[in-house]
Amino acid sequence: MRDYFHKLTTGKTPWEISLLFSLAICLLFSQISISIVQIFLTLALLSWLLLLLQKKRRLAFPSFFWPLLVYAWLSLVSSIYSVNTEMSFKDSRELLLYVLILIVFTAFTCRDDIELLFVALLGSGFINAAYSIAYFIFKADPGQRVKGFMGHYMTQAGLLILFGAVAMGFIFLGRGRQRLLWASGLVLSSIALILTLTRSGWIGLAVALCVSLLLWKPKTLILVPVLAGLIFFVSPKPVKDRALSIFSFREFSNMARVEYIHAGIKIIKDFPWLGTGPDTVDMVFQNPKYGLEESYKRNVHLHNNIIQIAAERGIATLLAWLTFVVTVFVSLARLVKKRAKGLLAPAAGALAALAAFIAAGFFEYNFGDSEVSTLLLFIITIPFALERLKNGEAAAAQNASQ
Repeated sequence: MRDYFHKLTTGKTPWEISLLFSLAICLLFSQISISIVQIFLTLALLSWLLLLLQKKRRLAFPSFFWPLLVYAWLSLVSSIYSVNTEMSFKDSRELLLYVLILIVFTAFTCRDDIELLFVALLGSGFINAAYSIAYFIFKADPGQRVKGFMGHYMTQAGLLILFGAVAMGFIFLGRGRQRLLWASGLVLSSIALILTLTRSGWIGLAVALCVSLLLWKPKTLILVPVLAGLIFFVSPKPVKDRALSIFSFREFSNMARVEYIHAGIKIIKDFPWLGTGPDTVDMVFQNPKYGLEESYKRNVHLHNNIIQIAAERGIATLLAWLTFVVTVFVSLARLVKKRAKGLLAPAAGALAALAAFIAAGFFEYNFGDSEVSTLLLFIITIPFALERLKNGEAAAAQNASQ
């Protein structure tokens, strides 16, 4: 262990070491404590800024950062014209999270640095899943939805599907003995996800599995319905009832989601260009004109990324967000197509994670969940940081040969 850390720190300045381990600790606690993540993200930002000033890092970012930057700018414009400017600007502080892309993209000097991040993520997944399962066994009441460390079962589900998707990338397209560790983590996290009784999370993980199998061996997709049937057969009654409720038009949350879509479309028609303002949709839909029942008005969002973003930030901001998502997806697909050694598994895992996130986002406003979006930004940026390192190594080798 000492040799491992010596290898990671050799040749690095104190601020480079601080940056690397701050990011690793962020991932280690990504499924455990958002407060600790925020503390070490702040330390990572300070370390990165100092390295920029010392010209040991340069400002660079992947192409998908541009539409996200437009999304952030339009969100601020929406805040200016919000129905509650103070609330919207307070919510807009979360836009600072996008600086994480700049930091992660330029933070690392070698592939061992990024390997440390995946070790940290694996540890986070094991701790979170083990805690959730133990809580269910020893403390949970019958039928209780497991929340893990994060305080809400939907946040927990969002984190678990992202971890599970990355695990699939390493299991199906990775190499070495670490595949067994990722497989163990996937099994535990899948059990924990089932215990959250979060249907959008189940759908997200199923989509991640389909993407992973498609990238690995497309013919194995036929096993997905078989696996789903087996899991349903061995699941306890509360899980079976919850799964069957997906197809019920009388189930409360199903009816609520339909009503939120109808209300959201009406709000978009009333506020088409800049929306109601970030974090204000729940104030606006209290108006009886939007047709929500009283029980539905207690929620704080519209349970759908597309409807929520359009309603609270406007159609132009939604288009920027969709451009961001499509750009990330296409860019990751390009990396996967290269099938480069050491890059394939992280890129495939990130692609599966993004697909899972998008699928779950049709039933949940997961982009507005800072815990989930922080982990997503880590996962989708790391493959491009790896590509940057590989390109740098190739350029150095070419210069040395000349």
